[in-house]
Amino acid sequence: MTREERRALLGDTVIAEIHERVAQAPEPSDDVVEKLRRIMTRPAGLVPHAAPVRETAPAARAA
Repeated sequence: MTREERRALLGDTVIAEIHERVAQAPEPSDDVVEKLRRIMTRPAGLVPHAAPVRETAPAARAA
């Protein structure tokens, strides 16, 4: 959605209210910024690896 489309949909009053609320929000702490940076650079988290295959002893044959 383009800026013009958002403005047509929301209107100038709503957009001004959004900007006012954003301006009131406190600045994030350094800890929060670091956590968000990690999330944004690796959004899927750690890539899972397949578990190693364990070799088992052959089943004992019935005598």
